[in-house]
Amino acid sequence: MRRMLLFAFGALVVAQTPQPAADLNQLMRGVLYPAANIVFSAQTDNPGDAKPVPGTDPSMATDPLLSTFGGWTAVENAALALTESATLLAMPGRTCSNGAPVPVNDPDWAKFVQQVRDAGTSAYKAAKAKDQDKMIEVAETLSTSCANCHRKWRDRRGERCK
Repeated sequence: MRRMLLFAFGALVVAQTPQPAADLNQLMRGVLYPAANIVFSAQTDNPGDAKPVPGTDPSMATDPLLSTFGGWTAVENAALALTESATLLAMPGRTCSNGAPVPVNDPDWAKFVQQVRDAGTSAYKAAKAKDQDKMIEVAETLSTSCANCHRKWRDRRGERCK
């Protein structure tokens, strides 16, 4: 982990530069994929209809839509996770599961990461408004942003990032 020395308020402060803990595949499977699925589910199922199972503790629910922060709040949170994940996708030092560096300096990577960020922001606004029709449009935008990146790096033959 790189360290930077800062002088703040008359004291020497050592600041840590964050380093990725997960490879790209782990980040996708752990954060982006589950969050995107929650956004996608709002196209067909009204999150407002999701209710915790009677007699169970919603704080222990494994389904985010049925948890303490379920329903539309779960969709809002998933959308924010996608938005925030764009920063993680652009973090220098992350590797693909095959050990290749994530192409953070490629202009297409930056464009696709921005598309994820924008889709997450749009999904958050639609979820906040509880607008299921808008969620259909947003889900299409999110799906396209994912597919663009996957076609260029994950799905192509030869040297690829996966």
